[in-house]
Amino acid sequence: MATATSPNSLLLQNPNRSTTIHFRKNPNPARVNVFNLSPSRRNKSISITCSTAQVERPPSNAQSLDRVFNFAAGPATLPENVLMKAESELYNWRGSGMSVMEMSHRGKEFMSIIQKAESDLRALLNIPEEYAVLFLQGGATSQFAAIPLNLCKPDDPVDYVVTGSWGDKAFKEAQKFCKPSVIWSGKSEKYTKIPSFDGLEQNPDAKYLHICANETIHGVEFKDYPTPKNNDRLLIADMSSNFCSKPVDVSKFGLIYAGAQKNVGPSGVTIVIVRKDLIGNAQEITPIMFDYKIHVENNSLYNTPPCYGIYMCGLVFEDLLAQGGLKEVEKKNIKKAQILYDAIDESNGFYRCPVEKSVRSLMNVPFTLEKSDLEAEFVKEAAKEKMVQLKGHRSVGGMRASIYNAMPLAGVEKLVAFMKDFQARHA
Repeated sequence: MATATSPNSLLLQNPNRSTTIHFRKNPNPARVNVFNLSPSRRNKSISITCSTAQVERPPSNAQSLDRVFNFAAGPATLPENVLMKAESELYNWRGSGMSVMEMSHRGKEFMSIIQKAESDLRALLNIPEEYAVLFLQGGATSQFAAIPLNLCKPDDPVDYVVTGSWGDKAFKEAQKFCKPSVIWSGKSEKYTKIPSFDGLEQNPDAKYLHICANETIHGVEFKDYPTPKNNDRLLIADMSSNFCSKPVDVSKFGLIYAGAQKNVGPSGVTIVIVRKDLIGNAQEITPIMFDYKIHVENNSLYNTPPCYGIYMCGLVFEDLLAQGGLKEVEKKNIKKAQILYDAIDESNGFYRCPVEKSVRSLMNVPFTLEKSDLEAEFVKEAAKEKMVQLKGHRSVGGMRASIYNAMPLAGVEKLVAFMKDFQARHA
């Protein structure tokens, strides 16, 4: 029997021991490469188990010395304790003798994974029974087409509120499958505002009203939601970049969709929450992989789903529940965002956030420097301090700090301290 020398190592542990993995400031797990063993040792059986492994939550102010603070907009940072648990289960998932990556999606092991992921998501968002939860592929971008294909006939009107690039992309894609109208656009003001709901001229015959709840690129977030005035009272929301960052009354929406790679998992999983009475009326031209009815009838298993991504989402859902649910998560997100926005607003114009204060995103914070020629140096110096992916989106420039659920308070505090030091040296 080969044994690991570090409690953080997952491989080659005594199968009869219950293992607790402790977070360390600088974890340096020892690993055994079986391919480098001598032939005589390689042929010996190696028993591996991690079915009883428990992973303790790292302190909220902790940063491993070998990890950076990752401010990327997506794929984005994941909770370290989730990554450590995934590591502990990578080789042999809970005594199954398989990695999740090797499982049949129709086997009992993966069925338990996807069912628990759905159950925990329902608990987090208090999703009513009359809504189906789907784990799909194709990103939120695929839903720009799937939604009108499932909910509209080719001549049906639809209302779109466009508060940023993603809302604009959704509208343009819908033009292929229905008759959408932009009833409000923030483009003329560089997507820095959200309209007054009372002033929206909605079409009562529209099949639905579509919004993007949080614009990742421009940092604009709905703090409340408009009441749809169409006959069916349908509100549809792209929540990709603020999904599970705060409580949401799902019953106000006909459909919510989100790419997982911002707040709840790795890239490759698209989550759709859709009211069941809206399912079953897809246009004849709808590809089978875009038909919600097919996916509901097959419990998201019509074809091979992104199994490992769904497993990771499930671990994140567990983690969010362990934190006390989305009310507690929202409190942490408000605190982090306030610290960063205060640093910007109190810099006497050295840093500037263009977004109207009342609709500033808790997730994506865009900002520029008064001296734009210093922006590249800012990004470069921040990276040397192990703060990465702060460059703004190529379409708008400047900087952007994405501070999703998994970004610890310590990461924001370190960024703010760096910003103040950079200002002192360059003002």
